[in-house]
Amino acid sequence: MDKIAVLIPCYNEEKTIGKVIMDFKESLPDAVIYVYDNNSTDNTCAVAEQFGVVVRHEFQQGKGNVIRRMFREIDAEVYIMADGDDTYPASIAPEMVELVQRCKSDMVIGDRLSSTYFSENKRPFYNFGNTLVRKSINRLFKTSIKDIMTGYRAFSYEFVKTFPVLSKGFEIETEMTIFAIDRNMKVDNVVIEYRDRPEGSESKLNTLSDGIKVIFTIIKLYKNYKPFGFFNLNSVILALVSTGFFMPVFIEYIQTGMVERIPTLIVCGFVMLIAILLFIAGVILSTLRIKDKQDFEFKLQQVSTLKKILETKN
Repeated sequence: MDKIAVLIPCYNEEKTIGKVIMDFKESLPDAVIYVYDNNSTDNTCAVAEQFGVVVRHEFQQGKGNVIRRMFREIDAEVYIMADGDDTYPASIAPEMVELVQRCKSDMVIGDRLSSTYFSENKRPFYNFGNTLVRKSINRLFKTSIKDIMTGYRAFSYEFVKTFPVLSKGFEIETEMTIFAIDRNMKVDNVVIEYRDRPEGSESKLNTLSDGIKVIFTIIKLYKNYKPFGFFNLNSVILALVSTGFFMPVFIEYIQTGMVERIPTLIVCGFVMLIAILLFIAGVILSTLRIKDKQDFEFKLQQVSTLKKILETKN
């Protein structure tokens, strides 16, 4: 088991990967640095190998797939994850490691949005997207995370070995954040100085398509993690729609003793029935979520025991 593992997922980062590696070697001289290449078509691997780091490959395209591979293959007491585009300062990594080691943080978030992100980032839609995602998640999950989509994070062994990676692409950061919040894990924020990509380095994030994926990921995770709220909200909406269309029919019946809009009455009945079924589904799924959280606590204990065994062997 490594004491500290630096994980760098890469796709066509030959212009910046060398500097990123040197910066982390300087700030964390005792760490083992892993570069995971994701089908790069440039010289990313060759450059990384020149610096004597561990270079591995993930052939399924997508950042989520790379992180799944890294988390599966590497055992460490503390993990630092950073992109290979030289936008994150390696100098802050020791502080992030300290929070995991001394303060028992499960995830430390490198917070760009509280410092230089909005002035350094030249892509306005990225700024809007980050703000939208942050406010949406904080409101839906009743938390106060400062930066949801940052790629600069530190993790505990327990987080890495219990986090089920489901996302394939850039929505993985959103999934990580919501998982940590839902599982009542200790999350800390460290403000970092963000710098935009150097000239000649291009972002792999597609503003529109990846942004849509992130939004759908938030909705999907809200449904999975907060089923009662999700299904109850839809139930209330349908119940109000059904009631709204039913009231004129009911008033007409009170006044005349007749129902002329039979189709409307039938549709209202079906919509109200669906609303009731959604409410019942929310109740059942929320009960199952309680059982799932109980099972997770037992799994967390097993992972903690395994960590102690690995530390003893070292």
